[in-house]
Amino acid sequence: MKITALETMACDAGRRNYYFCKVTTEDGVEGWSEFDESFGPPGVSLAIERFAPFVIGEDVLAHEKIYAKLFNAKRTATGATSALAAGAIENAVLDAKAKTLGVPCHAILGGKIRDSVRVYWSHCAFWQVNFPDDYPEPAITTLDDIKAAGARARDMGFTALKSGILLSEDGPLKSWGAGFGRPFYPELNMEKKITRQIHAEYEAFRDGAGPDMDILLDLNFNAKTEGFLQVIRAISDLDMFWIEIDSDNPKALAYIRDHSPFPISSCETLMGLRRFLPYFDNQSMDVAIIDAVWNGIWQSMKIAAAADAFEVNVAPHNFYGHLATMMNAHFACAVPNLRIVETDIDRIAIDSVVFDGEPEIVDGYLVLPDTPGWGITPIEEAIRENPPKT
Repeated sequence: MKITALETMACDAGRRNYYFCKVTTEDGVEGWSEFDESFGPPGVSLAIERFAPFVIGEDVLAHEKIYAKLFNAKRTATGATSALAAGAIENAVLDAKAKTLGVPCHAILGGKIRDSVRVYWSHCAFWQVNFPDDYPEPAITTLDDIKAAGARARDMGFTALKSGILLSEDGPLKSWGAGFGRPFYPELNMEKKITRQIHAEYEAFRDGAGPDMDILLDLNFNAKTEGFLQVIRAISDLDMFWIEIDSDNPKALAYIRDHSPFPISSCETLMGLRRFLPYFDNQSMDVAIIDAVWNGIWQSMKIAAAADAFEVNVAPHNFYGHLATMMNAHFACAVPNLRIVETDIDRIAIDSVVFDGEPEIVDGYLVLPDTPGWGITPIEEAIRENPPKT
């Protein structure tokens, strides 16, 4: 069953664009994946298109051969744009392979270990603060609003939530993301006024969500080793599920883990098993976060297997559209060493337009479908009717 076409398309998704990769076989089977060019490096769409000659004409069942060809073609630059492009192609090929065989994608990953996966409400209150035009309801401007957001997650049946840094000292809440240049503050020092407000934020989440909610704090790249430890000490009296930290130095991250009363999660920005191995060797984190949208689901299974050998559980990095959520759900249901799954519950109107369904979440668990492929397919006509922002 040969692949006859490979193409990309994108559409406007409010604060960003949604990006999709589609492969078509000679029998007319279409395989889809979602990838990202808003948060990730630009140029992924072009890289996918440049890879087309390595993919067209190949057997859709031979996804490992296809990925190996792409890896060899990009061997001198295996990260960033090239890696994301290869991952997007792999994921689309997996969908087409599963549909060709008439099975759900988890069946070609070894079969599902669990029928549903526990999810946490990611960016709880965070999107409303950062993008009030896209997420106007409920408005989040005060610590009382954060408390209400925690209560809302609890009342909707979720058992875990995560947010970032929201500061409240002077006026309405605002996010703090110096690691991404918001504000530009390259020294990344964590002053007492910031750690004090982080404590107030997560105390408010706890007050609203109650004692049984698992609460996760995402610190991203927003500090250096000293600053991460300052935050951890400042909130040491709170009950935290994990502290999420991005660090390019596995030994520095291991030092933080050794001095933290809370589990440490990390690695969501890494691409390729080779990049993960130093973190496993140094026992840098309790939970390895894998971006299976970036790495490719099949390659992510390999990373998860390596993590298991080091007694480390994994959690998908997932803050994309509904298709990406289902891709991650199939991955999560098939790996033995799963911790929890990230997903955004706050959505935008176009989600109901460009996807033919939405994930089924019951009491904080995403239920896996047994329909062929990923279980959700983008609607091509709707994508083309909503051109992307430039």
